[in-house]
Amino acid sequence: MVSDVTARSRAHYPAAVPAEIEVPELVLPDLLDAAARDFPDRLAIDFMGRKTSYAKLADRVDRAAGLFHNLGVRRGDVIALVMPNCSQHAIAIFAALRLGAIVAEHNPLAPADEIQSQLARHGAKVVIAWEKSLDAVCPDGDLGGRVVLAMDLTRDLPHVSRRLLSLPLKRTQELKDTMRAPIPAGVGSFVHFLKRAKPISDDVERPKPGDTAFYLHTGGTTGSPKTVPLTHRNLVAMVEEGRVWLPQFARGTETFGAVLPYFHAFGLTLSLLFAAHMAASQVVFPRFDVEMVLSAQRRRPMTFLPGVPPIFDRVEKEARAKGRSLSSIRIALAGAMSLDGEVARRWEETTGGLIIEGYGMTEASPVLVGNPTSPQRRPGTLGIAFPNTDIRIVDQEDPSVDVAPGEKGELIAKGPQIFAGYLDAPEENAELFTADGWLRTGDVVVEDDGFIKLADRRKELIISGGFNIYPSQVEDAVRNMPGVVDVAVVGVPSGAVGEKVVAALVLEAGARVDLESVRAWCDKKLSHYAIPRQVEVLQELPKSQLGKTLRRKVREQIMSASESMKDASDRLRGRDDS
Repeated sequence: MVSDVTARSRAHYPAAVPAEIEVPELVLPDLLDAAARDFPDRLAIDFMGRKTSYAKLADRVDRAAGLFHNLGVRRGDVIALVMPNCSQHAIAIFAALRLGAIVAEHNPLAPADEIQSQLARHGAKVVIAWEKSLDAVCPDGDLGGRVVLAMDLTRDLPHVSRRLLSLPLKRTQELKDTMRAPIPAGVGSFVHFLKRAKPISDDVERPKPGDTAFYLHTGGTTGSPKTVPLTHRNLVAMVEEGRVWLPQFARGTETFGAVLPYFHAFGLTLSLLFAAHMAASQVVFPRFDVEMVLSAQRRRPMTFLPGVPPIFDRVEKEARAKGRSLSSIRIALAGAMSLDGEVARRWEETTGGLIIEGYGMTEASPVLVGNPTSPQRRPGTLGIAFPNTDIRIVDQEDPSVDVAPGEKGELIAKGPQIFAGYLDAPEENAELFTADGWLRTGDVVVEDDGFIKLADRRKELIISGGFNIYPSQVEDAVRNMPGVVDVAVVGVPSGAVGEKVVAALVLEAGARVDLESVRAWCDKKLSHYAIPRQVEVLQELPKSQLGKTLRRKVREQIMSASESMKDASDRLRGRDDS
């Protein structure tokens, strides 16, 4: 028996999509094994033009698993990976999973303090890190008692590209310096060790479906750092749900674009793991670069592209300006932030394909809700409940009470893709789940006939004079104002009223926008209490690795600037008094 919201969602399922599916009793290495068995000669990875077949990928994974086993890694141990997307990253992931080890993913561009804190939380025995990340992994050359192997990114490039990098030219050396860095004493080479490694023995124990497969890192619903354990069963459920959600895709025929980083749940699941499940070819990018994507698209046309809205916006604009074709991309999946209707319209007009919006969180592997790839889809909404997923919309203060259809409430969910709780965080876990086991997303949504629309992130709700103000609504109003390129709306403390609404703006060159003009623009679009009381102009808004605006960082910048001005004013007043 599912909730009324879920039942209304499922009424919009295309005929080919089942509402409930049986999750196979598989582990993640089984996905790669099946692809290599059924499609050995099919391209698995295209990294900057260097090609790796499924048979070759499986062989290298077996050897890497043998290497890790020789280093003492056993089922349940942790291997930390700190690197951009590349062939070696995929090899290391599947090799660790084959042993039953837990893969701890890390942002290779994160500061040392963040990486050190994460390493301390999960206690990895082995770390494989991009050479450019070694300073953060081994500050002052301290390996922290771990086995550390360096990953040389240039080793994944085509031979021609590697030869060009060896030329004694200033430009090639500068390019090489963006990919390579010195290796501290005691750090080995992943590639060199891998070349000498023997394949893992079939006798070595494999993982079980209930074992933890990954540790991913998130701020959760409160913003404080947490480690998210995801099991093989969570992730197998997720990719199987994805398979039935996209009945247009045939196993062994598709080409996926892996623009999103593997250290993020969206990129890990919807690019790497889903590609293995579908025996799809992956076009892998170490970072997002528009020209890199368009060059790869011309070399190897993609059929599926998961991404965030800024990626689709920039790729479409550049492709249109340069006359490049995107017509092979039948389905694009947008997540992590709201998809602007104009971006969606342009994308579908240029590609002839569909762009669908979805919603999720790391704790859900990551998808809970998505738009169907059919005429039933509704642009501007997050979509409907995914297969096997039960959702409710409840009172934010009392999650045992469901709100009426059309009213705002917190989205909560159950499903096999949802994790069991944060690592070593019993207090946070008690707040995250209801007494009867529903995951509290912390996000405020509205339902319209089974389709879910995001009202706002609960943790970013602004409360002013007793009124609840949703930043995204204010942003939507201001974003269309002439001269405004980007906007983030936050609340800052303001005495008895609680918080005041502040709009941080990025403007077009030469544009003049002030508080008076913003308030006049919003006067007919927003309730009086939601109209910004302060405007700050910034050169750019802080973004996550996925291009998502970090409202928390915007708020910190505004608060810091306000404190600095107050201090300066106090000093001037002190001089005047003297």
